[in-house]
Amino acid sequence: MQPAVFEPVPWSAHALLDSGEGQKLERYGEFLLARPDPQALWRRRADARAWQRADLAFVRESDRGGRWESARKPAPPEGWALAFDAVRFLVRPTPFKHVGVFPEQAPNWRWMQERLAAAGSGARVLNLFAYTGVASLLARAAGAEVTHVDASRTTLAWARENAELSKLGEAGWRWVLDDALTFARREVRRGARYTGILLDPPHYGRGPKGEKWQLETGLAPLLEACAALLDEQSFLVLSSYAVGYTALSFANLLGELAGGGVGGGTVEAGELALREEGEGGRFLPCGFAARWVRGL
Repeated sequence: MQPAVFEPVPWSAHALLDSGEGQKLERYGEFLLARPDPQALWRRRADARAWQRADLAFVRESDRGGRWESARKPAPPEGWALAFDAVRFLVRPTPFKHVGVFPEQAPNWRWMQERLAAAGSGARVLNLFAYTGVASLLARAAGAEVTHVDASRTTLAWARENAELSKLGEAGWRWVLDDALTFARREVRRGARYTGILLDPPHYGRGPKGEKWQLETGLAPLLEACAALLDEQSFLVLSSYAVGYTALSFANLLGELAGGGVGGGTVEAGELALREEGEGGRFLPCGFAARWVRGL
C-alpha cells in the first residue's frame, strides 16, 4: 500500500538511480551526483560499483554544509544547463548540498501549467520563496506576468541568469529582493491581484533586512495575506520539506481558504516524491504539498 503521493513527472534530464543508507544517487544531465538524504532509511539496491560511478559526491562537514568531491569527471564550476519543456536553467552544486532545482516539484509545475492554460491571457503569478525560479520560468513561458520574490540576493541573481538562459526577455517580470510576508502585506495594501500564488517556505530563514521567518508563526499570517491577493478564478500551491509537519497540516490551512478566506474552491494534498528508475522503483519522500484552486 502506498500513501497519497503526487505522481512524479517523467523528465529525461533527471533520474533517481538508487537510494538508501542515508544517501541518494541521481543523474542531472550528463553528471551523476551522490548526496545525503535523511529520508532514505532502507538499504541500497545498486551495488557499490554503481555508486562509485558518481561524478560528484557531497561530503558533509558540519550541520551548516559541506563540500563536493569530484570522484570522476569534474563539473564546471559555473554549473551546467538542463531543460524542462521550453525553459533552461543552471544546475550548480552548492555547499548546502542543493543544486538549484528540485525535480520533485515537477508535478506542481505541470499542475500550474494546466491552471494557467485554463486562465488564458492576462494571468499573473506571484512566486514567494522563489529560489532559482524554475516555476517562475515555466509560468512566464506560459504567458503569465511573474513577480519573483526571494530574500537571497545570490539566488535572485541565479534566477535572473536562468531567465536569460531561457530567452524569456525583460518584459513581464518583477524581480523582488524582500521578505515574503512583508512583500505580501504591501501588495495587499496596493490592491494587487494574482491568478496564482506559489509558496515553498523554509522552516527558518532571514529576510534581506534581518526579518525573522519562522514557519510556525509566519505561515498562517502569510496565507491570510495571500487570500486577499487572489483573483476570483485563481490557484495556490503550498509546499515544503523537512519542517516537521504533514500534508494534512497544510491541507487544513488551505481548507481555511475554501471555507472562508476567499470562499469556495477545492483542496488536494499529498507527498512529493521521486521514484527510483527501473521496475519496482521505490518512492523517495521529498516533502509534501497542498493545492487550492477555484474556477480553473
